[in-house]
Amino acid sequence: MKSIMKRTGIVLSVTLVLIQFIHPVKNNNTTINENDITRVYQVPDEVHKLLQRACYDCHSNNTTYPWYSKIQPVDWWLNDHVKDGKRHLNFSEFGTYTVKRKAKKLTEVAGTITDNEMPLSSYTLIHKDAILTDAEKTLVVNWARGLAAQVADTVRKPM
Repeated sequence: MKSIMKRTGIVLSVTLVLIQFIHPVKNNNTTINENDITRVYQVPDEVHKLLQRACYDCHSNNTTYPWYSKIQPVDWWLNDHVKDGKRHLNFSEFGTYTVKRKAKKLTEVAGTITDNEMPLSSYTLIHKDAILTDAEKTLVVNWARGLAAQVADTVRKPM
């Protein structure tokens, strides 16, 4: 029994050491491309700063990684989390969305913030600066709803 436990411990230890050398590609694009929401639509500076602080790590092409992202399997978990966030909404690729999808995503931004679904509590647990005050939430929600209406109007108006 002791030899099985010892072998299991050795295998687990070796595995933990070996996986430290396997890292996914980082989500670090430092340039702002032409499809970024700030290039396509007017985003007030204050709103943009809030989006960067509370949303961009998971919902853009530029994540600021914490020190613990260098440790496996945490890095894999973070990578999956960022990929999932970008799949739902990517502010860096917002200009590539259809008009209908843009309006829907902006409406969802307002809704998830209003319902306290975003930023995720698992994110704000570590990133305290991502917690939005009521005034900051109102600012982002009003901007998102206003822009959603503006975007939706472009669908209804003939060119």
